[in-house]
Amino acid sequence: MWFLTDEHRMLQKSVRDFALTTLAPQIDYLDEVEGFDRNYFKKMAELGLLGITAAEEWGGTAMGCVAATLAVEEIGAIDASTALSYLAHTILTVNNIATNASAEQKRRYLPRLISGEWVGGMGMTEPNAGSDALAMRTRAVRKGDKYILNGSKMFITNAVIGDVFYVYARTGDGKKDISTFIVESNFPGFRMGKKLKKMGMRASPTGELIFENCEVPFENLVGKEGDSVGHMLKNLDIERITISGISLGLARSSLEIATQYAKERTQFGQPIGQFQMIQAMLAEGWARAEAAAHYVYSTAQMWDLGKLDGSSSRVLSAKVKLVAAQTATQIGLDAIQILGGYGYIKEFPVERYMRDAKLMEIGAGTNEMLRVIIARDLLGET
Repeated sequence: MWFLTDEHRMLQKSVRDFALTTLAPQIDYLDEVEGFDRNYFKKMAELGLLGITAAEEWGGTAMGCVAATLAVEEIGAIDASTALSYLAHTILTVNNIATNASAEQKRRYLPRLISGEWVGGMGMTEPNAGSDALAMRTRAVRKGDKYILNGSKMFITNAVIGDVFYVYARTGDGKKDISTFIVESNFPGFRMGKKLKKMGMRASPTGELIFENCEVPFENLVGKEGDSVGHMLKNLDIERITISGISLGLARSSLEIATQYAKERTQFGQPIGQFQMIQAMLAEGWARAEAAAHYVYSTAQMWDLGKLDGSSSRVLSAKVKLVAAQTATQIGLDAIQILGGYGYIKEFPVERYMRDAKLMEIGAGTNEMLRVIIARDLLGET
């Protein structure tokens, strides 16, 4: 990308080296056993990655959306599971607190999150409220100097291992009466359900958060009661931009393996890369991947320059995530097809890339919901 700075390129190289030397040797094993290595967060903290959008006064590096997307892409190209857990920690938790919390809340939580001492997650999706987030039922009622939370959150990244969760709950009867609370895992009445078994992203723990008369101190309310919808939607925008980096990384890795295989694998006396149908899949794959990358990073750059707000931010972030996610899944499928039987077994990682890529069409806004957002904007609807 023409606008990447020397600082961006140094970051890109350091994260790529970390992914190749630290993550790559472990990912096949962790994917197989659905394991998670918490030490990765400590190492990412040493690289300055955990507070990449947070202010320096809290231990962050304040590098912005482009940098965060670069980090997510380079991690995702090797180990999409760790990239997903990293994003939930850094964008859904750290960035939310850094952007919306009080100075005291930042002082209390950001240093431990940015140092990797604590792992964070966000609680928004519920068993019966996924795409329709405003239909959430988890409720918070104030009693004296505490709020009492009741309800549950489902499909939460970093559940089971998390120490701090940025949780949305209903505090009134209106559809938009949503408030935000910082919930520590040791608060009375809070517990986590079992880890969920998944098709892909198997080395990123996913589970349920359960609140049964959970006691949350009043000072852990973020902002004011009932004012969370605006910043919830805004953080969804930066989430959709940065999570697109996982799709870019998966697409790139799938294409690199498929291209190399097409050069080396021979059939009918010649490399399969000489066959036009293979050439077509590779050519279209690289063209689409590079187009998606320019789209994602241009949008990230607009975010950093302050040129996105309100509906323009919501629509553009939906567009780039839709394009990047569909691109990665199709390229993953094509890579398996190019490798044939080898693509379908675990000797090559393209089957894992495809399994991981599919989640990008579901999480952080399904393809269907993103199309609704885009279509409503085109048709002049709210």
